[in-house]
Amino acid sequence: MTKIKNWVNHVDLRSFRFWFQLAAFVLLVYGGRLAIDLGNSLPTFSCGYNRENGGVCYLLPLQHQLAQPWSRLFSGMGLAVLTGLGTFVLWFIVINKGWCGYICPLGTIQDWITALRKKMGIRYSTYSDDQFKKLKVIKYVLLLLLIFIPLGIGGQFLSHDLGTPFCKICPGRMIVPMFNGDFSQWVIDFASTERMILTALGMFITGLFLVGSFIKKRFFCFFCPMSALHYIFAKLSPFKLIKDGGKCTRCGDCYRVCDMEIRPIADDVVSVDILKDDCIMCLKCVAACPEEGCLKVNVLGKTVFEATESGFKKRMTPPEE
Repeated sequence: MTKIKNWVNHVDLRSFRFWFQLAAFVLLVYGGRLAIDLGNSLPTFSCGYNRENGGVCYLLPLQHQLAQPWSRLFSGMGLAVLTGLGTFVLWFIVINKGWCGYICPLGTIQDWITALRKKMGIRYSTYSDDQFKKLKVIKYVLLLLLIFIPLGIGGQFLSHDLGTPFCKICPGRMIVPMFNGDFSQWVIDFASTERMILTALGMFITGLFLVGSFIKKRFFCFFCPMSALHYIFAKLSPFKLIKDGGKCTRCGDCYRVCDMEIRPIADDVVSVDILKDDCIMCLKCVAACPEEGCLKVNVLGKTVFEATESGFKKRMTPPEE
């Protein structure tokens, strides 16, 4: 057991994460070719518009269910909504927000774009603390809109042409099917004013996603309503990111490697559960921490990965030529 623990604590996290993300991407984007179906309540952007997906993002069926007439939604149909939500939560608690850092296809694509930027030697941009605080609110606004617009449709206050509003503007609708050679979503729907506006906005946001991801690490994750939904249920997961503030020297190494620029990961020496709403649980902070046991990952109270001085030295030392 000690050997396994030492191996985990000394693992090359960058290489492990790359191959894990690639395997998850293949499973979700091409899984349908192998008759793999993980269901319709996955806590990740495995887009339902992709014909070969191995599972569907929960936000698509959620919007469909909430757009049902209220007479159905607040009767037997409500059980279907609760069942879908329950399935989502069960999937989610397995690895908490690690779904963002290790499994989400859009997250993986952003990391690939970042790798391309690094290869080209182009610097990335950062947000100021004030910008960070303002921008992080957007994902909660989007989450509320994707809930209340379908409810408005079901209550006959809004047009059915609004359909699944978030999916129409989500870059995943156009980008993920591309990997199966499907470019059918790259169009503006002129069937109605509402559809035209949403699909045009979707094309604009997709362009913003591609450009933004090239100049800013995990650009879209700051605005992702799935991330907001994750955080609501984060406390239910046995998968925890823990900090021992007494061992922290505020060296800032964890903050410098954080793709989401979460400053409290370095500055907060009071909180024990250090998981924040923007965290994608990539665990780069744990790998970059030089202080023994300062940052760790716990599952059901048991430590499965933690910062160690020897692990830090191994990961930070360049390989011999």
